[in-house]
Amino acid sequence: MTKQEIFEVINANPAFQLATVEGDQPRVRGMFLFCADENGIVFHTGIMKDVYRQIQANPKVELCFFDPKRSLQVRVTGKLEQITDTDYKDKICAHPSRAFLKGWRESGAIENFYKSFIVYTLKNGSAVCWTMKDNFAPKQPVTL
Repeated sequence: MTKQEIFEVINANPAFQLATVEGDQPRVRGMFLFCADENGIVFHTGIMKDVYRQIQANPKVELCFFDPKRSLQVRVTGKLEQITDTDYKDKICAHPSRAFLKGWRESGAIENFYKSFIVYTLKNGSAVCWTMKDNFAPKQPVTL
């Protein structure tokens, strides 16, 4: 697959699994993508969550997306960086799929919203695709 095809699969299947490490113990949880393109794969979490502490200790992660229509798995490995730009955080809050964030920001439900709302991007990651058909074929990483 090409880089653009991989971004299309990722954006069409925004629920993904995020793997981090806590000490010597792997941790995996479901997450929800904001967007993926040439600028990176973007998602968010909160400073109060375990996943935040795990990423702070080790920003190397793996993301796993699944396209059920093609039985295609896309795994992306890389290092996360924080996006601290409040205008970008406002853009995320304004997106229809993130309406709950706008309410939290405006109601004060989360103290110091901009500090507590953590946005991550994975740039220049390495993606591998997998299907049952090519289960035993050598992997062909694609740089994103």
